[in-house]
Amino acid sequence: MATSAIGPGFITQTTVFTQKLLTSFGFVILVSILLDIAAQLNVWRIIAVAEMRAQDLANTLLPGMGYLLAVLIVAGGLVFNIGNVAGAGLGMNVVYPFDANLEHPVIGAGISAAIALFIFWFKEAGVAMDWFAKILGFIMIGLTLYVAISSHPPVAEAVYRSFVPVTTDTTAIVTLVGGTVGGYISFAGAHRLLDAGIKGQQQLPQVSRSSVSAILIASTMRILLFLAALGVVTSGGVLNPENPAASVFQIAAGEVGYRIFGIVLWSAAITSVVGSAYTSVSFLRTLHPFFEKYQRLITSLFILISMGVFTFLQQGAVQILVIAGALNGLILPVSMALLLTAVLKKKLMGDYRHPVWLSVAGWIVVVIMGIMGGQAIISLFF
Repeated sequence: MATSAIGPGFITQTTVFTQKLLTSFGFVILVSILLDIAAQLNVWRIIAVAEMRAQDLANTLLPGMGYLLAVLIVAGGLVFNIGNVAGAGLGMNVVYPFDANLEHPVIGAGISAAIALFIFWFKEAGVAMDWFAKILGFIMIGLTLYVAISSHPPVAEAVYRSFVPVTTDTTAIVTLVGGTVGGYISFAGAHRLLDAGIKGQQQLPQVSRSSVSAILIASTMRILLFLAALGVVTSGGVLNPENPAASVFQIAAGEVGYRIFGIVLWSAAITSVVGSAYTSVSFLRTLHPFFEKYQRLITSLFILISMGVFTFLQQGAVQILVIAGALNGLILPVSMALLLTAVLKKKLMGDYRHPVWLSVAGWIVVVIMGIMGGQAIISLFF
């Protein structure tokens, strides 16, 4: 889940908002972490206790709603995956320039898609996916830590402004929450736990620890990116608006930093390709036996379609990710509202009593993300 959250959009958004809010962006990160934890704790605990995937829970609660939720998740996941494939191509092109067209690196994207397909067709696909995500997650954090140290950020000021901001930005908060637990991302871990047999009330302590740990891992990467960008901006560095994140790494650590950016971007993108494909298809598997029987083939088609659309669209990842972010901003409040309603039904949850404070926190997330997600859609299309 953590590495699914850390994608090309995650990296770019963090850099852009740091440039805009400077040290006060620390406050935005802090608030978004609290909202992320509230959302994810609810989602993972409810799914684990019900021992049902989100779409099945929604269909049981209100017939037909699970199909709608599946369509929303798969559509949002597909659009995001096109951007993830593009980001993987860009990252690979930084490390080794396969394509002369730096804005539309088809060869690097194709190689990355092939690697993702290999993971899913490997005999122990689940184990391979888990280890692949863990290893690249550690690589991303380690390399970004090096760049963050190299940029010499004003850490004390950043910590202070995380609690006493000069300015704030609600849109930034919503963007960060949507990018961390929006759309398919929060379900990436919850459905993976079900497949691994980690479910039921007896497993709730492990489920809760895992959900919070995933948010903290993703947030660690967010904080390191923030500090790296902050050090560059506060020292007078001018970021390239076409690729601000690459500028941060290059200014902080020279040519080595630029190559590190390529590795980080590729790692972030390829793990998001895997996470998006796996989770999106998991929303189809229980809706019809066909999807369960041919899950690997359908997952492969999902990746190939993402690659094909990117190839023929002749458009960079940024525009695609903006639209996907808006979609995911609306999916979170819908899915959260369904789960929070389902947890009140004894026939679904048995004798489980969901903590009141957690339900309240979850409904706060639903309201905030519902209002701001609607505003984002309106501003994007009208």
